[in-house]
Amino acid sequence: MITPSLSTATASSTATASSIAPLILAPSQVLRGRGILAQSHIPLKRLGRSPLILGGDRALAIVQPSLAAALETPYHSHKCHPDCSERVLDRLVRAGETESADYVIAVGGGKALDTGKLVAHRLQIPVVTIPTIAATCAAWTALSNVYSDQGAFLYDVPLTQPPALLILDYDLMLTAPPRTLVAGIGDALAKWYEASISSGHSSQSLIIAAVQQARILRDLLLQRSSLALEQPGSEIWQEVVDATVLLAGVIGGLGGAQCRTVAAHAIHNGLTHLPQAHGTLHGEKVAYGILVQLRLEELVSGNQLAVTARQQLLKFYQTIGLPCQLQDLGLGDVSLTELQRAAEIACQPGSDIHRLPFTVEVSEVLAAMVSTIAPCTLRTHAYSGNEVSP
Repeated sequence: MITPSLSTATASSTATASSIAPLILAPSQVLRGRGILAQSHIPLKRLGRSPLILGGDRALAIVQPSLAAALETPYHSHKCHPDCSERVLDRLVRAGETESADYVIAVGGGKALDTGKLVAHRLQIPVVTIPTIAATCAAWTALSNVYSDQGAFLYDVPLTQPPALLILDYDLMLTAPPRTLVAGIGDALAKWYEASISSGHSSQSLIIAAVQQARILRDLLLQRSSLALEQPGSEIWQEVVDATVLLAGVIGGLGGAQCRTVAAHAIHNGLTHLPQAHGTLHGEKVAYGILVQLRLEELVSGNQLAVTARQQLLKFYQTIGLPCQLQDLGLGDVSLTELQRAAEIACQPGSDIHRLPFTVEVSEVLAAMVSTIAPCTLRTHAYSGNEVSP
């Protein structure tokens, strides 16, 4: 099935380029369905004849039969290990130049897709994203995160073009460990908790729309995730995959940087600098970061709605297997000095944590990080899977 995307909008002709930035909403085309990759030869041929194909070992092995059928010609692939780092990016850009690539096909999880998008950006050619796990919305967004070779987050790069084509093949998603979809649920939930606090009072039409879409996304995930995880491949499972990969991306496209990340992702970025955290997935760290953000709202601004929201999320996390505290991330034995270093990175100048409507200190972030499961003094009730908090 071919799903037409929102068109890429540009600044109004009556406004200067400096006053209104281009609005990059969505991939130019989205294909989704069971076995859709093997049927995608026509849209792929439209993009070029010499693709630079990259991904991780597992992802490339999984897509090989379907991709070979779609391309209908022999092809060479490149590994994007160990991370989306400058060293890896330089190597792949050189490979693209040597092979006279006219478009990029990026296969895999978030970091592989980020790598492919940024390589295409530097080569100034289109990119096709083929996610093999539903752990992030990286297949959709015009943004790439750059890490060190050791996996520490360094900076992000806004891109000038969205993917030319996104291929969401549910058969590929079914090969992924269930843990990856759980992580994607955690990453997607952050859209509401971050966008609502950074942009909830905006009067701009598209940002209002993005925040409301984030609320809808949260409600869908709270109500449907448990059943979806019990029924892989079912219609409700496909809906949750769509929510984590596609709808989460729509929100970032509509709302832009203002709606994208706040404290939850800042905490993720800080944790990536701890080697002990490298065994956990992006969305797992972000999900923990949501709890830290809500705890900051409690401790610093006395927000009682944040207390209720945190307690509800803790019940939901326990139900589907998201981390609730440092121990769940394998960081139970991390030293206070190391944890403070992560908090300092989360609070460094330019960090997304400063999109909070109040100022936070490193000591406050550290206190929130170690108290995400602190008891609530308000009356709460058990999570039923069909309710949402304010």
